[in-house]
Amino acid sequence: MTRVLNAGRKEPISGTTRSVVVFLHGYGANGADLLGLADPLGEHLPDTLFVAPDAPESLPGMPNGYQWFPIPWLDGSSEEEAMRGMAAAVDDLNAFLDALMVDEDVLPEQVVLFGFSQGTMMALYVAPRREDAVAGIVAFSGRLLSPETLEDEVVVRPPVLLVHGDADDMVPPQSLQEAAEALQSAGWKDVFAHVMKGTGHGIAPDGLSVALAFMRDKLGL
Repeated sequence: MTRVLNAGRKEPISGTTRSVVVFLHGYGANGADLLGLADPLGEHLPDTLFVAPDAPESLPGMPNGYQWFPIPWLDGSSEEEAMRGMAAAVDDLNAFLDALMVDEDVLPEQVVLFGFSQGTMMALYVAPRREDAVAGIVAFSGRLLSPETLEDEVVVRPPVLLVHGDADDMVPPQSLQEAAEALQSAGWKDVFAHVMKGTGHGIAPDGLSVALAFMRDKLGL
């Protein structure tokens, strides 16, 4: 049984929803952590609804902190717990996206998944295994999980933008190159990359500008 994800939202400036950006936050954060990006982005995407769900599991001792799944090297969980947690979160996110598209009356090609860190891991895992391709995936500062199974499990190949800071001390910068190579090996044609110089585990202005251009292009704006 899937869990309902609580989500914040920022309505389109124009008042009309023609596209949706779904923010997927990182470990220990929440939807509100990324929803603030809707303000600078919304000026250039006036017909876009921004939605930011909280991950399904709260973190002990971290008020308003959530995780999509446990991370053994951070929280001492077992690999089995991490795998169970991720499988459950994948089901939760798929159910959330299905309901969102029905409720907002949008097609998959009108939706962009915008992930950061663990949210990127979720986006890169979930989107290729869905029945219909979303418009694109913006993947900040994360990793491609289970690259060894991707070629056998891929259903669709939405365009992907990989963005990473070269001074990231949380998720190694080489994760960008590893993800790009795995995606291309699994048949992707549209894989783009941008390295944020001097940036740690975060989103720099140049990365956000590249992400905006990517989203406008893939949403046909």
